[in-house]
Amino acid sequence: MSDLISIITPTYNCGKFIEETIESVMKQSYKNWEMIIVDDCSTDNTKEVVDKYTIKDKRIKYHILEQNSGAAVTRTKAMELASGNYIAFLDSDDLWTEDKLSRQLEFMKKNNYAFTCTAYSQIDEAGNSLDKIIKTKDKTDYNGVLLSCPVGNSTVMYNVDKLGKFVVPNIRKRNDDALWLQILKKEKYIYGMSDVLMKYRIRNNSISSNKLDLVKYHWKLYREIEHLSVARSVFHICYWGMLKTLRIK
Repeated sequence: MSDLISIITPTYNCGKFIEETIESVMKQSYKNWEMIIVDDCSTDNTKEVVDKYTIKDKRIKYHILEQNSGAAVTRTKAMELASGNYIAFLDSDDLWTEDKLSRQLEFMKKNNYAFTCTAYSQIDEAGNSLDKIIKTKDKTDYNGVLLSCPVGNSTVMYNVDKLGKFVVPNIRKRNDDALWLQILKKEKYIYGMSDVLMKYRIRNNSISSNKLDLVKYHWKLYREIEHLSVARSVFHICYWGMLKTLRIK
């Protein structure tokens, strides 16, 4: 029997987008998957939208947290509920190409890679292409992710049988980067595919849209979670800020 891939989808007030996200999973050419949607106590119509799909497809599983706890706790809970040989991450407003799972799994098995990501494109809030592709590197280690994280959250897949499960560090923002760093303490490299297999939605009110606000979360990540020195933490924040400025220009 083919390997089961558990798709980890935390959500909060994403009723406007999650239907399209689920549809992109249901259209996958690779069929042996389960989609674990964990809701961080949404107050919009997310439950109403997801319920339509859980009735239609038993591979889609929906869990609501008892209290609003943030993306890190939500993602960790989804990973706890997962039963697959592989875990793939998909945010509730992003989209996959139809061959995403099949091509990435083939890439991993052919090369015996346990931890991978892919290139991705950007779309606006309405789903229109922004004509921008974010490339990844052939392979990146812990220090590479610290310096300039080339990893798109909704492109990542890793081998649970080899690496086990992880607890996502509990910070409100940058918790995806914190998770990759945890995994890279166990697996030396994350390997990148040049194929564009995901569409990342840029939203005006997204958690990661306020760059200045992100600085304090970078500080938490470097100092409180990774326990870097003050000097090294300041260096990484300045380097990140420089990269963001160059990309804006």
